[in-house]
Parts: sequence; structure tokens; C-alpha cells
Amino acid sequence: MFKKLLLAALVAAPLCMNAQKFGVINTSEIFNVMPEKATAENTLKTAGEKYENEFKNLQTAFQKKAEDYEAQAKDDKTPQAIKDRHMQELQDEYQKIQNFQQTAAQDLQKQQEQLLAPIQTKLQNAIQAVGAEGGYTFIYDLSVPAVIYHGTGAEDLTAKVKAKLGIK
Repeated sequence: MFKKLLLAALVAAPLCMNAQKFGVINTSEIFNVMPEKATAENTLKTAGEKYENEFKNLQTAFQKKAEDYEAQAKDDKTPQAIKDRHMQELQDEYQKIQNFQQTAAQDLQKQQEQLLAPIQTKLQNAIQAVGAEGGYTFIYDLSVPAVIYHGTGAEDLTAKVKAKLGIK
């Protein structure tokens, strides 16, 4: 019995000596203060404003055509074929506006992904560097809702990753 206990202690000793090191980080906090993010947001804002201006121009043109059609529709002297053609033009114009909105939204989404991906990669690389330098086994992200607990023994590495990225 004593030999089994001694054997178990000898086997468990190396495991206790190599304690795992855990850390926590708030990636949202870091990501939101990265200068590259502000630049990307400004680029997206500018593109969004251009799309918004174009959309307003399309709406204004559509509204004018609709008003012209209404005035013409009340005129009994205008042949029905002309009224029908103008109605079809209005429907086509409305469809163009709908397509423009969809294309603009897709383009803005694509631009956002393209602009933010390198920033996310940079952040991930900094986290990996801090983890490797500090000898951490695990680093948990506090901004992910799946993390519901972190003990007092976990070190918050947010400041170290910010320093690695040159953010104060």
C-alpha cells in the first residue's frame, strides 16, 4: 500500500510542478481603441455617406417621375398606352432603387470585412505573442459571452496586449 502511494506521489509531482498558467483578456476593449479601427470606421462612414447621397438622388428623381405620372394620369386626353408606359417606367425605377439599396448594403458589408480583417489578425498575433512570451497555457477572452467565470488567479493580459500593439 505504501509503495502504491509513493508511486502515485512520484507520478503526480511533475504535474504539480508544471502548473498551467491562465490569463484573461478583453479583446473588445483593445479592438475598440486600436487606431486602425478608427481609420477603418472613417473609411466606411465616407462610403456610407456616398451611398446615402446617391440613394437620396434616386429617391428625388423617382418622386418627380411619380408626381409627373399622377398629373398625367388625371389628364383624360393622354392615351392609356402612354400612361401604361410611364407606369412601367416608374416600376422599373423603383426596382432600380431596391437593387441599389441591396448592392450598397452588400458592398458596405464586404468593405467592412476587408478593412477589419487585418486589424483582427494584428490583435490575434499580439495575443499569441503575449501568450508565448508569458508562458500561458490558456488565455480566455472576457468579451465573449460564453466565458461566465474567471478566478482571481487569472491574470488580465489586456494591458500587456495593448502595450504590445503600442496602445496606451
